[in-house]
Amino acid sequence: MKFEFVSLLPTQRELYAVPRGAERFEAYLKAMLNVNGDEVRFPLMGMNPMGREHVPALLDDYLSLDAEGVAEQALGEVAGEVAGIPGEYKVALVLVDDAKGGWTYRYTTEFGHYFQEQALFKRGWLVAILWASERPSAAAVRAEVRAVVHRAAYVAQHGAARTLRQMLEQEGTVRARAGGADPALSDEERAYTHDVITPLLDAEDMPTILSVLFGDAAALELGYTPLGLVERAGLAWARGGGA
Repeated sequence: MKFEFVSLLPTQRELYAVPRGAERFEAYLKAMLNVNGDEVRFPLMGMNPMGREHVPALLDDYLSLDAEGVAEQALGEVAGEVAGIPGEYKVALVLVDDAKGGWTYRYTTEFGHYFQEQALFKRGWLVAILWASERPSAAAVRAEVRAVVHRAAYVAQHGAARTLRQMLEQEGTVRARAGGADPALSDEERAYTHDVITPLLDAEDMPTILSVLFGDAAALELGYTPLGLVERAGLAWARGGGA
């Protein structure tokens, strides 16, 4: 796989300098789409163009952190790990507002980021997400860049995941290779999670999959039946080799 890093954080920051409202939304569309407005030029779909003051403040923090320099360095490091896999991609950081404003719902957006970005892959883009609800850190930027590369490599080799089993196998592999922080399960939690998940591994329905991946908090927010799982139980179980 070959990569080109594209700097988009300054573009996002400039958009938030435009007065909030129709003027900013028009500027956002102009930045994201080509001249004809029928194709994506830059993958800013996850950005909240109507974000309030917390979003540009976070972008300032990431720019001060030199997040793009960190990302470009991480990209150089991980490229050698997937060198034998075909594909050429542009890679960019996008700040996604899951903190305020109602533009982004974290669990479903995160699910899409993990398992539904084939259209972006076909356009030759990998997007590393920075979440507005999380404190900026170089370690998190590095882990996310590594994760999006290893996820694209995994999908290229194994195809898109459909069942819960396939999704857990994908994310377990990606997380193990990417590094970064994940919630840890106690021995008791891991044993309980194993017993709950094992009969459900061939599930393809969203209520089961989201409830397993993200735990009872997500299930309750989405109106699904909780399974007695802690926050992000399925993802933590997968990273530990459970799948």
